[in-house]
Amino acid sequence: MTTENKVIEVSTPATAGIALAFITGLTLLFASGYAQATALHDAAHDQRHAMAFPCH
Repeated sequence: MTTENKVIEVSTPATAGIALAFITGLTLLFASGYAQATALHDAAHDQRHAMAFPCH
């Protein structure tokens, strides 16, 4: 009688989601590190207006 060891790798949607969130976070971190302060302020300001959040 022979025995075989089979290794089955399972990629779950949760694992893919975590990897995607990690890559997106790193991208945003590096992009904001190289952006000018006024560009970041304007982007945040426009986003707050788009969500109808009073900012001033």
